[in-house]
Amino acid sequence: MKAVDELRVDVLMDNTTDMLSTRPTNVLSEMQVLMEAGMTEASGEAGCAALHGLGLVLTVTIDGTTRKILFDAGPDGYGIRRNGTAMGLEFGDIEAMALSHGHYDHSNGLLTALELIRESNGDQEVPFYVHPGAFVHRALRTMGGAILRVQDVPSIESFEEVGAKVILSTESEELCDGAFFLSGEIPRTSFEDGYRNHLRLQENGEWAPDPLVIDERFVVVHVRRKGLVVFTGCSHAGIINILSEVESLFPNIPLYGVIGGLHLSAVNEDRIPMTVNAMRQFDPKMLIVGHCTGWRAVHAVVEEFGEAIVDPLSVGSRHTIRAADA
Repeated sequence: MKAVDELRVDVLMDNTTDMLSTRPTNVLSEMQVLMEAGMTEASGEAGCAALHGLGLVLTVTIDGTTRKILFDAGPDGYGIRRNGTAMGLEFGDIEAMALSHGHYDHSNGLLTALELIRESNGDQEVPFYVHPGAFVHRALRTMGGAILRVQDVPSIESFEEVGAKVILSTESEELCDGAFFLSGEIPRTSFEDGYRNHLRLQENGEWAPDPLVIDERFVVVHVRRKGLVVFTGCSHAGIINILSEVESLFPNIPLYGVIGGLHLSAVNEDRIPMTVNAMRQFDPKMLIVGHCTGWRAVHAVVEEFGEAIVDPLSVGSRHTIRAADA
């Protein structure tokens, strides 16, 4: 994996919108991004749509060359088209798509994103990196005991029909000539016991517990002289398991930051104190958390690490991390 001179993160989709809060100097708020893209009047139609989901456009610069991927794309095409247009994103520059795991709130905007990419890239095929386990049928067991089906990820065939080159893998791989690292399956070694109320449909037609969400993957970018920035969709594997795997894979490069969802909401809220405390060992310098993290966990992370390190995710915002001076 190459060290990059600059990493830019455009939050194409997140659960939260926040135009007005002050942000760190390396972050543009949704309002600033929209005004840069040409917004001249604040209105409901001009703003981004916040939906339950996550979608990030990751852009890196290496020796003057720009490489760009899409990591997840939220729950539907409406939000991706609306937000991408409002933010002035150049979809045609996106070279590849990667899916963190097989849940609708990360996957079901991908077909629209793919259409937008090919409309602007000369109708070229787009590599799509995904774990084969992402295409199973899933459900959740509610607090009341009912089974609630989760919308399926679009089929492999549907992606191919729209122009994706679907790359199925359970192993780690480098994207864009080493500008990005995409993990393989994540080892489970910590106290984190997965997504407790998660179910998977078996061949016999019955639902069975599926807490591991084994198809989950993360992305890593190495920012020169700062360290590793880890992108996680939901951290169903557990953020401590994820960061432990990153440390194992890159033992000589420090962690700089974590961006994405920690899934410490609902049935996992009892894990908040232990998880936040365990994150200390990795000494993060930046934590940008949102989507499925849950407000209680966000508050706990801020209390533990402080506002100088924590900046909650919000749709339409843009984060820029530049290499440190030599």
